[in-house]
Amino acid sequence: MRVVFLGVGEAFDENYPNNSVLVFAQNTSLMIDCGDSAVRQLWHLNQGNHNLPDALYITHRHSDHLFGLPAMLGRFHEEKRTKPFTIICTKALHEDIKVAASYAYKGLETDFPFKVNVIEIEDGQSIEFQGLILSFALARHSTPVLAVKVRCEGKSFCYSGDGMFSLQQGFYEGLDLLVQETYLYDKEIIGHACVTGAIKFAEEKRIKALALVHLNKHFRKNELLKVKDLIRSDSVEVSIPEPLQEYEV
Repeated sequence: MRVVFLGVGEAFDENYPNNSVLVFAQNTSLMIDCGDSAVRQLWHLNQGNHNLPDALYITHRHSDHLFGLPAMLGRFHEEKRTKPFTIICTKALHEDIKVAASYAYKGLETDFPFKVNVIEIEDGQSIEFQGLILSFALARHSTPVLAVKVRCEGKSFCYSGDGMFSLQQGFYEGLDLLVQETYLYDKEIIGHACVTGAIKFAEEKRIKALALVHLNKHFRKNELLKVKDLIRSDSVEVSIPEPLQEYEV
């Protein structure tokens, strides 16, 4: 699997696009989360390939993870996409998406030239999508978030969305890569993990690599350089990816 970090920023960062990744595996592509600035990163990356992605998974209802979807559908329509497109989300989020799309460009019920499929999922469930095994676990945040674990050909990575780690037993154990939201350096605030806590967690769960994303814009600008040499581990490969950086799982 190849993971492209479309965006790594928090909701209100003017310099870093919203947190989102694009996953390539075998003959399929999966985008995870779709904030307004993240979808523009996708457009920069795909260079006119309107068949990317095959599917989109949305972790939760906050705008920096969701509000790029109406624009994505509108652009697919404008560019005459014909390939089916799949949205994966919870039942409650499906209803939110229909409302958001109807207020923007095109509603989900629009007669698109491509078929829109919706797969509703829930906490603890696993599904198969075009060779990918996707598993979901409730994370601790200010609104319900389902972290997603993606497995393919013996490799696995997890994308946290926002929030503290799920309590689901064994969900993170032995991952090849954890893409974890970490808002501040060593302080956990309501609904957000921190850098030091994520590193300790990755070490405990024997995770091979940890990507720290969704850093608070003020922390990134004013404090990150001061503590960057401390952001390391003897057993985990720790990185702070930049937009459009790639990682081979």
